[in-house]
Amino acid sequence: MASSSHSLPSGGNVFTTIPDIFFIPEFVFGGLVWTLLASTTIMVNPTGYVMFVSLFCFVMTTIWMLIFVCGCNQRSNWPTLDVAYHFLASLLYLSSSVVLAYFILVLQTAISGTEISKLLIAAVVMSYLATLCYFLHAIFSAIRWKSC
Repeated sequence: MASSSHSLPSGGNVFTTIPDIFFIPEFVFGGLVWTLLASTTIMVNPTGYVMFVSLFCFVMTTIWMLIFVCGCNQRSNWPTLDVAYHFLASLLYLSSSVVLAYFILVLQTAISGTEISKLLIAAVVMSYLATLCYFLHAIFSAIRWKSC
């Protein structure tokens, strides 16, 4: 059985490796999405879906990062799981970003120029930035997975 010369980082090294340094902006942008949505008074199905995605990814990323920091990620299947999780999270965030942007376009005449429209637009921007961070994390994790 071939042994891997590359192992996943653990402890403080998690915050120094290229794919895993994206944990920090994922937290920031993901947290801003659900904070901005929670600040609005509009709570209908599209914003509920975006809220679900942002909270789900925030909680799962927290658990994922804790697994990495504690060093429980040293088995051979963890690089594959890392790629799969971050790719799934990027797809979820992309779908929620598109849904929220479309929702704003539909409501444009009703909420134009209000504080709610500014919060929703900021939530869309943060959601797309979170999508980008998760996607880049998935790409760099895939590169690491291929090298293992």
